[in-house]
Amino acid sequence: QVQLIESGGGSVQAGTSLTLSCVASGLTFSDSAMGWFRQPPGQERQFLAAISGSGTTIRYERSIKTRFTITRENARNTVYLQMVNLKPKDTAVYYCAVPFAHDSVVITTTDKIKYWGQGTQVTVSS
Repeated sequence: QVQLIESGGGSVQAGTSLTLSCVASGLTFSDSAMGWFRQPPGQERQFLAAISGSGTTIRYERSIKTRFTITRENARNTVYLQMVNLKPKDTAVYYCAVPFAHDSVVITTTDKIKYWGQGTQVTVSS
């Protein structure tokens, strides 16, 4: 079965950077788009970014586009989310995701997601 394992979260000061990783198994990784979402405390899960299987098509949520970068390394079955200049409002549990639609980056809502990772906590203090 498909497994997604995130890592790289932690507690950091505002203005610093973190890179999250998500290792996938149980699927043909290079054929599948991958996405990142987050869920702040008391809020719904929010789309952040998605990348196509080849890495050539990328979509970002507008508010994080200048600070977050999604990349993938198909040889390692891994997708990354690099986050710079972190702010307290970035505090959330971060999830990687696999969509129902094989290689679609149009996955801005949770109903388009077939598989979720377990999440990794990011806490940003001021």
